[in-house]
Amino acid sequence: MKTRILSTLIGAILAGGLGTAQADVKVFGHLDLSLDAIDVDGGSDDINMNSNTSSVGFKGSEELGNGLKAIFKIDFQFDMSDRKKEITDRDQWVGLGGSFGKVRLGTISTGYKSHGAMIDPLYRTALQGRSGGLQSEFHSGAGEGLEGRADHTIRYDSPSWNGLKAVAHYTLDDDEDNRDVFGSSAGLAEEEDEDPFGVGASYENGGILVFADYLDNGQSSDHELTAWKVGGKYDLGMFGLMGQYEDADVGDADQTVWHLGGTASLMGATLYLGYGKGEHDYSGGEDEYTAWTLAAMYGMSKRTNVYVGFTQADCDAAAGDAFSACEVDDVNADGEVDQFSVGLKHKF
Repeated sequence: MKTRILSTLIGAILAGGLGTAQADVKVFGHLDLSLDAIDVDGGSDDINMNSNTSSVGFKGSEELGNGLKAIFKIDFQFDMSDRKKEITDRDQWVGLGGSFGKVRLGTISTGYKSHGAMIDPLYRTALQGRSGGLQSEFHSGAGEGLEGRADHTIRYDSPSWNGLKAVAHYTLDDDEDNRDVFGSSAGLAEEEDEDPFGVGASYENGGILVFADYLDNGQSSDHELTAWKVGGKYDLGMFGLMGQYEDADVGDADQTVWHLGGTASLMGATLYLGYGKGEHDYSGGEDEYTAWTLAAMYGMSKRTNVYVGFTQADCDAAAGDAFSACEVDDVNADGEVDQFSVGLKHKF
């Protein structure tokens, strides 16, 4: 059903089925396929072809007069390597924009996630930081429990005040179980009329970017989950530095994830090295891991890139309960999780 709906919509746009409004509609997409060799201590070794958040979408606007415009975006994700998998939705929203900024309603990426993507040169590839342990799970997933993409959500983005911007989102109808720190829903049952929200700010000037974000699941007492982070990057042209620090609390548990990275670019090629660590402290003990990624990317054009790299997470046996980088095929890794990837990305 989802495939037929998407095919019909694409056909309508390309054939002019949206009438005179089609001039304001843009088709965009992201295609990424990689060959990934994964080696897990005490587990299986495997080589697979994977599609990395490949998607196609439509976005556009309509001028309403007096500086006001209607804006929209619909984005669909699919698996290029496995035709049997279903098409799923990504950001799907409608809103208004003007001198006041923009207000959007629907399913929308949070500011927390958006800022994290800005400092990851491998974002939406097989080696991205949120998959390799350099960024937390608040940058991934979709739902109403502080995932990276929020359902039933209103998001406001301010205009730029000399490089300073603010962002806020509020989620309605929280009818799902709330997540524990970084993914687990244990002990965090639904509470009525308690809705998640987040706020953030960024400043960008020249090659400098800094940001700060805060998330709250809207729950009370021991069920409250809060998270905050600070981060940024410094672009020196040929060289760049980036990183962020994250802290999340629920009940008596505290969890941190941080990473630092650097890039060096020359003649269309970029070399990236990142290192990070995650710690989960709770009444029963402590879980932790360290992670690092080394990768090279080459721009064959403005829209097409090839990349190759290696990422490793060194985990203790329990870390997979809290960190996705230490859970492979629903098994918590005890020791190293190694991944070598070669990929091709095209954007249109």
